[in-house]
Amino acid sequence: MPTAVTIDYNALKSDPASLEADFKAAFGNGNDALGAIIIKGLPAEFPALRERLLRLADKFASLPEDVREKYARKEQQYMFGWSHGKEVMNGRPDLLKGSYYANPLVDRPDVTEEQRAEHHVYYGENVWPEKTEEGLEGFEVAFKELGRFIFEVGKLVAKACEGFVSSQASSRTASIADLIANSQCNKARLLHYFPPSTKNGDEVVADDDACGMHLDHSILTGLCSAMYLSHEEAGEPKVVPPPDANAGLWICPRRKGAEPVKVSIPADCLAFQTGEALQVLTEGRLAATPHYVTAGKEGGNVSRETFAFFLQPNVDEVIGKDGETFGQFTERIMKEHYGEES
Repeated sequence: MPTAVTIDYNALKSDPASLEADFKAAFGNGNDALGAIIIKGLPAEFPALRERLLRLADKFASLPEDVREKYARKEQQYMFGWSHGKEVMNGRPDLLKGSYYANPLVDRPDVTEEQRAEHHVYYGENVWPEKTEEGLEGFEVAFKELGRFIFEVGKLVAKACEGFVSSQASSRTASIADLIANSQCNKARLLHYFPPSTKNGDEVVADDDACGMHLDHSILTGLCSAMYLSHEEAGEPKVVPPPDANAGLWICPRRKGAEPVKVSIPADCLAFQTGEALQVLTEGRLAATPHYVTAGKEGGNVSRETFAFFLQPNVDEVIGKDGETFGQFTERIMKEHYGEES
C-alpha cells in the first residue's frame, strides 16, 4: 500500500535538488504517488506554535453562536473570519466543522479598490476576535506566527518543485516559489471539527462527509497534524489520541481503482499536498491530491483541531495555457462549493 514520502527539513533547506526523486514519488502522477510529503526535523519552535493555535481554535468554537457569528463575513463569501454551515459538501450544508479564515501574512492587501471589490474572496481585510474576548487575546498573533512558519517552509517546498515546470510553459511568469512569495492571496484555514457526540444540529455521518472528496485549488497546501481534545471533564480540555481509527485525512492514490490511504502526520512534522494550480503549472507532471477528511463515528465529546495554509498566486497570474487567471479559476471553483448566490 502506498505511503506518504518523508523528507528531512535540513536536506530541503540545504540541497533541494537532491530530493527530486522524493518529490516525484510524492507529488508525481505515478500510480503510487499520494500527492503528499511529510517534513520532519523542523525547527524547535514549531510544536509550541502548533499547539497554541489549535487550542485557540477550540476556544473560539466554544463561544456562543451569536458571538462567533460576529466574525462571519457573508459579503466575502465567508472566506474571511468565521464560517459554519455555509459551505456545501455532498449537496448539503457542512455543519460538522467550523472554519476561521485569514491571510497570516497581510491584513489588508495593497491593491486598488477595484481589485479588492472584484476579488473580495482574497483581497478583503482580515477579521480578528476582539481583544475583550476572554481567552482569545493571543488569537491573532498565534494565527500569524504559525502561518508565517508554514509559509517559509512552503517556499522551500515550492523551490524543490521548480524542476518539474516546463521551460516551454507559456503561462509562466515567475518561479513557483516567487508566485507564492509575492502573492497577497495566500489564505489559511483554522478548522474545528465539533465532537460527534454533540451532533451540532445534524446527524453524525461517516466516510467523506466531514470534508467531501475534493482537490485543493492552491499551488501547495501546508498541513499541521490534527489535535484531538477531550471535553469530558471540567477545565482545560486534554489532548488525547484519535478516538476513532478511521478519523483523519484520507488520500486516493493515482492508481485506478486503488483504495484510499489514511495519512497520519506526526505532531512535530508538517505535510504539504499538491493543488490544482501546481498541476496546471507543471502540465500534469505533478498532480493534484484527491483527498477527504473523516470525522469518525466514535469519540464521545472529543473535538478535532487542525490548520491548513493554502499557498497560491495572485489572482491576475495566468496559470493555464488557455489564459485563465488564478482569480478566474478560483471563482469557478468557489461557485461549485458555495453556489451561484453566495
